[in-house]
Amino acid sequence: MQKNQIYTRRGLVKIGLSGLAMIPVLALATKNDAMRAGTKYQTHPEGDKQCSLCAQFIPGKDAKDLGGCKIFPGDTEVLPTGYCITWSKKA
Repeated sequence: MQKNQIYTRRGLVKIGLSGLAMIPVLALATKNDAMRAGTKYQTHPEGDKQCSLCAQFIPGKDAKDLGGCKIFPGDTEVLPTGYCITWSKKA
């Protein structure tokens, strides 16, 4: 009976550690909603101001692909046509 308890505990520990290891992976794949709200991010441009023309924008693989932003750490779902109040023209 004790032998089964050891294997069960060991299995639970492995499952728990596997779950903890997945947290950073899931965090990188999500939007940074708190930062987006704080900077009033929107999915459409504000006049001629849009993410693809901002110094903070990190382009995706293709011009139409989603990109990233230096202001939103880990967020890889920034639209090139989006806009937020931290917009600054590329030099």
